[in-house]
Amino acid sequence: MPSNSVYVEQHIPTQFERTWNAFRRNKLAVIGFWCLVGLILVTLFAPLLAPWSPQHQTGHLLMAPSWVQSGQIEYFLGTDDLSRDMLSRLIAGSRLTFGYALMTALAASVVGVAIGVLAGMTKGLKSSVLNHILDSILSIPSLLLAIIVVAFLGVGETQVLLAIWLSLIPRIIRAVYTAVHDEIGKDYIIAARLDGANDFYLLYHSILPNIVIVLSTEITRAISVSILDVAALGFLGLGAQPPAPEWGAMLGDSVELIFTAPWTVTLPGMAIAFSVLVVNLVGEGISQAINAGTE
Repeated sequence: MPSNSVYVEQHIPTQFERTWNAFRRNKLAVIGFWCLVGLILVTLFAPLLAPWSPQHQTGHLLMAPSWVQSGQIEYFLGTDDLSRDMLSRLIAGSRLTFGYALMTALAASVVGVAIGVLAGMTKGLKSSVLNHILDSILSIPSLLLAIIVVAFLGVGETQVLLAIWLSLIPRIIRAVYTAVHDEIGKDYIIAARLDGANDFYLLYHSILPNIVIVLSTEITRAISVSILDVAALGFLGLGAQPPAPEWGAMLGDSVELIFTAPWTVTLPGMAIAFSVLVVNLVGEGISQAINAGTE
């Protein structure tokens, strides 16, 4: 008699599951992800986490960090030239540097992706004119473009965020426009059009899934550039004004103390570098995971 056969239904992982599994195997990306989560939590709950008010003067002028013999554990990262606690100011400054930069980059990404997709679907004279305009704008560095906008609008946090937002949008539009425009010219899109597929169907089911890596790369780059631009404008005195604990402004205010109190300079600089590094680790990990998930 024939033996009974047992059929076991095998689970075929979806593209999202393959991507997530690939991301989890990337140890640097996972470390960066949890560091990014921690940075976001610090930004959200900064007033609750800071041991002192960022403007509170402790009376201990230029106290060294706690691991130095002259330091105190009460002021873990030391104090600045106005006796304000460095740890409290760095925590509070995460909102002004990382938080504002993140919101600005995401807002610019929404507008840039929308315009870039619509522009990429066009052809002819409109597409050619837009291409030349974007090339002209991109010849200007984003920081210089932000400085030009601040020069017209004036100095202040709101003006800086608006300037960085405006300087990021053309770069995102250009990258998305190029990706969509190149995808439209491929054979499978032409075949789908001949079968009667409309633009919305092609965009949602064919074009966007194939440019996810471009979107991920551009959003990551926008966040990194936004952090650096916010800090750079603060360092130049065009962004957040004293006594605001913005990391770039803290760096600019303490640069003359680099030999007498180096922690007042190195700590804000390390905070800026750490936030950019974490964002790039996560962005690179996502791009590699998407590549691995589609293979």
